[in-house]
Amino acid sequence: MRDIIGLECTTCKRKNYTTTKNRKTVTEKLHLKKYCRSCRKHIDHKEVKV
Repeated sequence: MRDIIGLECTTCKRKNYTTTKNRKTVTEKLHLKKYCRSCRKHIDHKEVKV
């Protein structure tokens, strides 16, 4: 039931993280504040396809 999604940095556009999400209960795209190694700071990451 849970699908694997990727998280992409909004600044440098690199796919840094993968996570899972239940598409029946959460219909909107995820936006999480995560650490980006290439930017070397905490930046907003958005959901993309893996």
